Amino acid sequence: MDLAREIERHVGSEGWDQPARMFALARTAELVALEPALAAVLEAEAADPHSLTPIEQERLDTSRPLDEVLATTTWPPEVAGAALVLERIVLPPEVEESLPDDEAELEAIVAEHPDRQDVRMAVVVLREGGRMCVLRLRSHDEDADVLVGADVVPRLADALAATLR
Repeated sequence: MDLAREIERHVGSEGWDQPARMFALARTAELVALEPALAAVLEAEAADPHSLTPIEQERLDTSRPLDEVLATTTWPPEVAGAALVLERIVLPPEVEESLPDDEAELEAIVAEHPDRQDVRMAVVVLREGGRMCVLRLRSHDEDADVLVGADVVPRLADALAATLR
């Protein structure tokens, strides 16, 4: 599913330190049928009955945790899938096990930790069950170094898939 790579590259074209971004995935042929003016722009994609067009949504509510935002997100039946792109800081598993519960202390440790990695994750899930994840490390910001797979970030993919039920 190249769509996950395309969406990640689209968000990445604006550089790092981007807010989380969500996309509805519409069947391109249905979109062109509803909006004939799009036919010229999406001509090649409209011919493929499996082609999906990402439609970026309004900014996510950053005042609430992402899991709460996703738990209250639903899509109409016409939406064939959803995509989410977000950036996070990750630490090695052995470091994560010893992190404090205090949020202020945690932020200070993570911000200064020498083994921290900035990552951008793109997750695409389809209503029919397909999924694909892309993970890019800021320290290896090349297309050849991107990790791709259905279960690269499984909990995030599961949470996004739940928005389609």
